[in-house]
Amino acid sequence: MIELLHNLSAWLWEFAESEWEWVIGVLLVVSFTESIISPFPPDPILMAAAIFNPDMALIFASVVTIASVVGALVGHWLGKRLGRPILYKFVSAKKVERVEELFRNYGAWAIVFAAVTPVPYKIFAITAGAIDMDRKPFILASLVGRGARMFIWAGLALVFGQDALELLETRGLILGIGFGVAVVVAFALYLLITRLRRRAAKAT
Repeated sequence: MIELLHNLSAWLWEFAESEWEWVIGVLLVVSFTESIISPFPPDPILMAAAIFNPDMALIFASVVTIASVVGALVGHWLGKRLGRPILYKFVSAKKVERVEELFRNYGAWAIVFAAVTPVPYKIFAITAGAIDMDRKPFILASLVGRGARMFIWAGLALVFGQDALELLETRGLILGIGFGVAVVVAFALYLLITRLRRRAAKAT
């Protein structure tokens, strides 16, 4: 898989510098389909594009984030319409039960973690629909998770250049999990502080 992603990124490098419009099209398709059915993540393509077009890096990250969340909404719709049977086409019933347990225990936080880490985001998106999770928290959690992941990779590409792509290929899993934990903790602290401030304001 890593070798395949590396070859895909190398292919993109050949025209990323002069054909940024085409790069955006590729990012849209890859990001959208990865949230529904495709096993190929947009991360290495995003990083290669950001390295060649640093002025467009944030735009590329925004495109990937939005396309990924839109694709996840399609997955959510499929899960709500078709239920668990569609999940069994991707993973075993035992894994579906584990994902559902994560939703029961953590709610939207499960989506945040899946969106920012290398775990199969599409499975969580479809499961969210199958258990009839409300779309508003689903969209918010997806934007937080996917946005954090893509903007972090784009930022690393700007700072470290081609070395960042090598880092993704060799340490992507560990970094992805670390990013996920950091984002969840940061967002939880933000919500906690916001609630405490509201209570303090009501008390006065």
